[in-house]
Amino acid sequence: MKQKAYAAAGVDIDLGNKVKSTLPQLLASTHRREVLGKVGGFGGLFALDVKKYKQPVLVSSVDGVGTKLKLAFAMDKHDTIGEDLVNHCVDDIAVLGAEPLFFLDYLGTGKLEPHVFKDIIKGFVRGCAKNNCALIGGETAQMPGFYQPGEYDVSGTVVGVVEKSKMLDGKTIKAGDVVIGMQSSGLHTNGYSLARQIFFEKLKLKPTSQVPELKNTIGAEMLKVHVTYGPLVQSLLKKYNRDNKPRVIKGLAHITGGGFVDNIPRVLPKKCDVVIRKGSWDMLPIFKMIEAKGGVPDEELYQVFNMGIGMVAIVAADQADAILKSMRAEKMKSWIIGEVVKGTGLARVV
Repeated sequence: MKQKAYAAAGVDIDLGNKVKSTLPQLLASTHRREVLGKVGGFGGLFALDVKKYKQPVLVSSVDGVGTKLKLAFAMDKHDTIGEDLVNHCVDDIAVLGAEPLFFLDYLGTGKLEPHVFKDIIKGFVRGCAKNNCALIGGETAQMPGFYQPGEYDVSGTVVGVVEKSKMLDGKTIKAGDVVIGMQSSGLHTNGYSLARQIFFEKLKLKPTSQVPELKNTIGAEMLKVHVTYGPLVQSLLKKYNRDNKPRVIKGLAHITGGGFVDNIPRVLPKKCDVVIRKGSWDMLPIFKMIEAKGGVPDEELYQVFNMGIGMVAIVAADQADAILKSMRAEKMKSWIIGEVVKGTGLARVV
């Protein structure tokens, strides 16, 4: 049978359809009762249950995973990238107190490789299932000549909801409040361009190099999945931020690109600063290695990397120990890492 002209030009619609036909089974574990219709329509349908809220506010976030993809290509391991993306997006809306409702993904590639496609989708599914978030649609674009052979790009959008009166805006943060840091799993999805330069160019490692300090290969360590803090945040807000009571958890910041220095000020009132104290948490071995061998000034390290803290909570001082205990009871390593002082809306690491 003669090959179709579009397939000969590099876009195989039939292959795309065949690969996508497996999606309903893959996506079954992410289903929520509010989802209408089926995957493959022109738009995903989600019937928000407005009876649950007095004033529901929809919260959305869109992101990619940056040059972490280069590690996935080098290791030929594609089943974690999707989970990274879901978790990153969920964490971005969790800081406002929002619970995720549904997720949409975009995958662009030169040539559609069925096993790679399936692995990426498996990661999306795992992330959505853990966050009780429905995967209701997406787009897969075959664009020959646009990407290097074997490479692709992914991005995703999450939509969540929060009750307007319970939305976290940081307005009640004041001097004397305490900063709690929650442990990351590693680099998460930020700082990879600098980390790749340090490990692969400066230190001449390969992704498969075994590194004694890490008890792992550098590639596997750098592909560790971005932690989702969403379910923990929802549980803590239900427990501590009671209706008609003063806020106990006053603000949250997701420590992504920009590190402590750029992310914490996003939730601070203009009359407050946050002081983060180095050495107040157990730094992960990969960050100790970057610090010792990277040749990068400390000031920049804490602005590029999360340095082992993926999320911070700014809380009332008299409840800080109780919140810390609750976090640890839910198997989240956490520490008091700083405090709020009078200032001009800045964060500094000392």
